Amino acid sequence: MAEYKPWLVCCFILAGLLSAVGLVFLCIVSIVDRECPGGSFTRAAVSADSLRCSEIGRSMLKQGGSAVDGAIAALLCTSVINPQSMGLGGGSIITIRNKKGKVKVYNFRETVPQSFDRNLLKDCRTTFGLTTGSQWIGVPGELRGYEAVHKQHGKLPWAKLFEPTIQLAREGISVPAYLGSLLKFAIVKNHVENSSLCEVLCNKNKTVLSTGDILKFPKLAETMETIAEQGADAFYTGKIGHDLIRDIEAAGGTMKREDLKSFQVRVEDAWTVPVGDAKLHIPPPPAGGPLLAFLLRLMKGFSLSPNSLDEDQKIQTYHRFIEAAKFTNGQKKSISDPVFNDKKSADHLIDPSFINHIRDMIFSNGTHDNSYYYNAKPSRDHVGTTHVSVLDEDGLAVSATSTINQLFGGGVYSPRTGIILNNELSDFCGRANTMRAGEQPPSSMVPVILESKSGGLLVIGGSGGSMITSAVALSIINRLWLGMNLKDAIAAPIVFVDSSNEVNFEPGFNKSVIDGLGALGHKPGRWKYFFNVVNAVEKEKGCIVAVSDSRKNGMSAGY
Repeated sequence: MAEYKPWLVCCFILAGLLSAVGLVFLCIVSIVDRECPGGSFTRAAVSADSLRCSEIGRSMLKQGGSAVDGAIAALLCTSVINPQSMGLGGGSIITIRNKKGKVKVYNFRETVPQSFDRNLLKDCRTTFGLTTGSQWIGVPGELRGYEAVHKQHGKLPWAKLFEPTIQLAREGISVPAYLGSLLKFAIVKNHVENSSLCEVLCNKNKTVLSTGDILKFPKLAETMETIAEQGADAFYTGKIGHDLIRDIEAAGGTMKREDLKSFQVRVEDAWTVPVGDAKLHIPPPPAGGPLLAFLLRLMKGFSLSPNSLDEDQKIQTYHRFIEAAKFTNGQKKSISDPVFNDKKSADHLIDPSFINHIRDMIFSNGTHDNSYYYNAKPSRDHVGTTHVSVLDEDGLAVSATSTINQLFGGGVYSPRTGIILNNELSDFCGRANTMRAGEQPPSSMVPVILESKSGGLLVIGGSGGSMITSAVALSIINRLWLGMNLKDAIAAPIVFVDSSNEVNFEPGFNKSVIDGLGALGHKPGRWKYFFNVVNAVEKEKGCIVAVSDSRKNGMSAGY
């Protein structure tokens, strides 16, 4: 008779239990997969401006990376796919919610250099157009910010995040349809052909590239390779920074190496604001978070529901939104860098009594005269920027908005580094009377995260300069209160109230509503640059929906 071995029996029992647990887990996963609607995901997703960049972000997540790894990789990719929007020569604001629910904002927007033209704001444009020249360049914070968030939340090696984009920049890409169509605009075509940007964005005959032409960034590939190997210090204290400053000086700029060396990332708690049953986590000033919260809370007081889009209520719903947007325009000067200005200058924007007071001034039977009633002359309008939303398997949520400000920044290309530089100082125009060394300009950027009472998450943000507030607000209103799914909420044509408080309708907007709003006294505008783009990831009851705005031919990716 074989000898009885208790330990062997225990092993068999343990193996059986583990198998049973594994089967149960597989059953649960398959049930969840079956219950999630088609096109949604169960684990993680990335929503960037292009399918390629969304997929690069997703590949980082699949390799065990965090949402921060995915966001950085997707943003680096965007600097090549949509170089007009962002890049290493710019800055970002990133809102991050960890799995415990704590929300932090990493602000690494560009700052005013130590040496700058003290009369610069006298040169601000008074009409729509692109602000060009090296005098508008702010100190880039992009890489210091990536370094900070990666140290805190990254899982993959730093160099890994750069690999796909280095390959794209070196081997080249076919000019994407969106970039190709953008380069056909006369204002953009002239901007590129008459600046140093032409070195990478023009053919040999010095005319802009077209859709399908090959676009390469060989110098940028070299720069990224060095940064991947040596870290952000290669940019801020090393040879890359030295070369960048030489190119800026050659273009007539005043930035010095000391400006790069002294750049610091700001880390602070997000402002958390109740909006109905949801909690809205916003980036504080000088970001545009308080303006978005102000607009949303004004609208929430009108008890919106899907019925608000019925034929007999639709005109009134949009009338109220336009009025709220006009009042929001009038508050833009409340957004300033708290390190250099009144730290409480935007507090009233989330004060219920102030919001109720403003809502009482929105009448159903008409609009008001402009400047006096709405309280301030808004800053002029501009376009630009990109946004990435990411949610990973561990529940880390990242809402990241990045920019070089206007299209291709100020038109200054650094031939030694391959970097396109920002024109961020122009964001002070119309919003401030002074600027000081180290100050961050006010911004429309609103990378936000919403939490529902039931535990759902919406990670959302947008691009499009002055249109960001309206585009993101309307997407949130459509989704939370007007009964639309996320895709339709983002795709719905927007109404944009410009800096003159004229009302501009995106092509496809309901004609009868436009006529009805005209009858209420709203003055139509002539805005034709609808570059508004919203990208979002939403998790609800274990299912993840990711939407990249079709306006920029974007597509999300997940698993």
